[in-house]
Amino acid sequence: MMFKRLTFIITVILGTSILYAEENVKPAAENVSIGTTSPESDQQISEFSLAGYGEKGKKTWDLAGKSADIFDDVVKLKSIEGNLYGKDNVNLTADKGDFNKTEGKVHLEENVVIKTASGAELTTNSLDWDRKKQLVSTAEPVNIQKENMITTGVGIKGEPELNKITLEKEVKVEIAPDAAAKEKNPNSPSTIITCDGPLDVDYEKNIALFQKNVKVLRQDLEIYSDTMEVYFQKSGEAEKEAGASASIMGNKINKIFAKGNVKIVRGENLSYSDEATYNAIDKKITLTGSPKLFIYSTEDFNALAGD
Repeated sequence: MMFKRLTFIITVILGTSILYAEENVKPAAENVSIGTTSPESDQQISEFSLAGYGEKGKKTWDLAGKSADIFDDVVKLKSIEGNLYGKDNVNLTADKGDFNKTEGKVHLEENVVIKTASGAELTTNSLDWDRKKQLVSTAEPVNIQKENMITTGVGIKGEPELNKITLEKEVKVEIAPDAAAKEKNPNSPSTIITCDGPLDVDYEKNIALFQKNVKVLRQDLEIYSDTMEVYFQKSGEAEKEAGASASIMGNKINKIFAKGNVKIVRGENLSYSDEATYNAIDKKITLTGSPKLFIYSTEDFNALAGD
């Protein structure tokens, strides 16, 4: 079996890639299994490194791994680790994937993880990374954890930094009480919000828009609506706002605006309206648009009966 050493150096400034690799390379295999139409790779290398540079030679991203099969247009990779360098650095890892040399796109598969400098972590089974559009997407189930909030859904697209994302369907968001709330009340419950989707989240503006069959659950409180805007407190605000950690919606939520067929259940009491606004700071709910309130109280019935 013949071996030869191969060295790649491809350099273009402003948005172009640099590929460094040096390893023993085997000639393409001549035998192909019956029924197989895909050709073997032209070169096989290990310890590869791929990088992109922007203005003034500043590195904008890199991609590395333990091995690669190189075809005309695609490089198939194993044990991948990548980084994006910018306002919020991002680290990506996966067991394997493809790099399209022509389009500059990366497809990651198996144990895909994105970690951002802001503390968000996304896990999924496959992911497409479009470097030119600065977009990541997948049709697979995803799990995103950021501080005390866990978000799951099926299908996602958004910025690699995860500052702005859209989950397509089967959305569930669980907001757990933080350490301060648990210290004050060890039994502080979590808040769970579900919807059919999509869900649009802007972490920079601390806004989430839930759509289609939205439902909020927290102990004795339930809120239903067609759509719902949830405004989260900025980092540090929860500790500054007096009483916020004891609010019934959790100390990470500042305000909820529900719209369309709104139904609120608190114990045995029901309310209906076109719209409703919940303020977590003063713990008030304001109903607008044909509000109806139904109060069921055993004590009131007993009083009327003369007990």
